[in-house]
Amino acid sequence: MNSLGAQKTILGFDFGLRQIGIAVVSAPMSFATPLCVLRSRGDTPDWQALESVIKEWQPDVCVVGLPLNMDGSPGELDSRVKRFARQLEGRFSARYGFVIALQDERLSSHEAKELMSNHGGRANYVQTPADSLAAKVILDRWISANS
Repeated sequence: MNSLGAQKTILGFDFGLRQIGIAVVSAPMSFATPLCVLRSRGDTPDWQALESVIKEWQPDVCVVGLPLNMDGSPGELDSRVKRFARQLEGRFSARYGFVIALQDERLSSHEAKELMSNHGGRANYVQTPADSLAAKVILDRWISANS
């Protein structure tokens, strides 16, 4: 058995008001890979595009990054992220059979931008967004905490 235990495929989400980064890990791998960035408008994600990703990957778990302040208190987007997680579950979990998990995402975007710059890139919210890399960081943390 690998470090993912009984989980076979896990999607990670970095929710934002303009875009949502997505990462994936599938057994037997034990580390996440950035997958894509989907556009959203405020509290309204592109549900059709999200369903396409979920349908393609058939996740067992969807991990949503929870924005916490450095002191552990809820961050500015806390209620919006929790709403997104509830909507994701309500719209798709019964049909596709996954569960939702929340993961502390403190400094994940900062870490993603550092990873990009260490590899010669630079985060830019239009041409090279770091959101899917931030989702990878969130998912790797969840895997580490649940191994």
